[in-house]
Amino acid sequence: MKASHGIAPVFDDRNLVSHAGLVPVLELAEKAGLTELVEASSTLPAASVAIKVRTILGGMLAGADSIDDLGVLRSGATARVLGQVRAPSTIGTFLRSFTHGHVLQFGKVNRVLLRRLLGEVPALSGTEGGLVLVDMDDTIREVHGYQKQAAAFGYSGVRGLNALVVTITGQDAAPLVAEASLRRGNVRSGDNAAHHLARALTTVRETMPRRRVLTRADSAFCTHENVTAAARGGAWYSFTIPQWRTVQAAIAGIREDAWTKIKYTNAVRDEDTGEWISDAEVAEAPFTAFVSRPKDEHIACRLIVRRVKRLNVNAAQGQETLFDTWRYHAFITNSDLDQIEADKLHRGHAIIEQVIAELKSGPLAHLPSGKFTANHAWLQLAVIAHNLSRAAATAAGLGRARMATLQRTIISTPARLASTGRRLVMHLPTHWPWAPAWALLWATATDPPRTATP
Repeated sequence: MKASHGIAPVFDDRNLVSHAGLVPVLELAEKAGLTELVEASSTLPAASVAIKVRTILGGMLAGADSIDDLGVLRSGATARVLGQVRAPSTIGTFLRSFTHGHVLQFGKVNRVLLRRLLGEVPALSGTEGGLVLVDMDDTIREVHGYQKQAAAFGYSGVRGLNALVVTITGQDAAPLVAEASLRRGNVRSGDNAAHHLARALTTVRETMPRRRVLTRADSAFCTHENVTAAARGGAWYSFTIPQWRTVQAAIAGIREDAWTKIKYTNAVRDEDTGEWISDAEVAEAPFTAFVSRPKDEHIACRLIVRRVKRLNVNAAQGQETLFDTWRYHAFITNSDLDQIEADKLHRGHAIIEQVIAELKSGPLAHLPSGKFTANHAWLQLAVIAHNLSRAAATAAGLGRARMATLQRTIISTPARLASTGRRLVMHLPTHWPWAPAWALLWATATDPPRTATP
């Protein structure tokens, strides 16, 4: 293949916008009162805080995963359509000015902004009256260099910082991040998680009242504090429980005829009986959790157990097993769902892994500073950018599209600016495949607010 000698690339056009889709996305944020919230909530001793926050959010939405990448907003005519932006060096100084208290203020900004986005884009709440799922998990964000504050070797065996994430997901809707916190790398997963869970449940009650809520988490979060926080918040809970001796005894006491086959991976329906032929079965037993604590702190609940037949790797050589052996996966719950539905919903907890993967492949690909509070602020702003992307995708009719999809279809739309009278006209590409979605987002972002912004 021959290189073309008839093309001469020159970076000299001041009227080009590389990410025109940022305009309606950030307009949607302003419609929900982003600037007002930042100015009212933040006590940072810095000038133009709202402008710097918009610069970071705009850069993250455009794909930036480091401070230097934020310079993409200063190219061409981007600043003319977005408003003022700041240089990456200025943003680095800004992030390093955060204290722990300032980070908490931006956690509040995220909660209030999320409530307002749910009001402006009702489809974010999912099916009216449907179940709301609150998921809790953490992840290790690997870092390098010995000057990263609070970095340590955690449960994953890598040196990094620990990020706790709590998501809320309406039925048939995309998951949103209600709470996030950056912690030292060697922290235990469940430490102080109840505080964040309680605030997430408060957000759900205020934005989606009278809807049933189910809290889910893995065994690292199965603590008395987290279970009671879910119960006090008026939610059902579904926590994977470690194989404590009391759990093993309860499983051993389940009768063999109490196990019910479930539709599981690679299950096949028997045409004669209509039953599912599967190596997975589910059963339940009454259970009392946390019996090592004082008696008034014991929690009576349901123990639901899923068992999966262990694979016999020697079967191909004719070494059949004398009897079946099983792997047991147990969780506790206070829901009134039948055991099969409860197990199915519990397994859906894996959705939070997708949210974490999305964050780590986007804004959290790096924790860009050596200062812990600067990285904590970066996490909080990454969460706000994530929620904005979900709201924009929903408003554009893209359903549960992820941030990468929104970037490719909406945000990365190129444009050329032209002045006519007192107006700026963005000329967008003809035959753009996602033009209808772009127009729908624009209409939502520029319509009058649906809700008041107290």
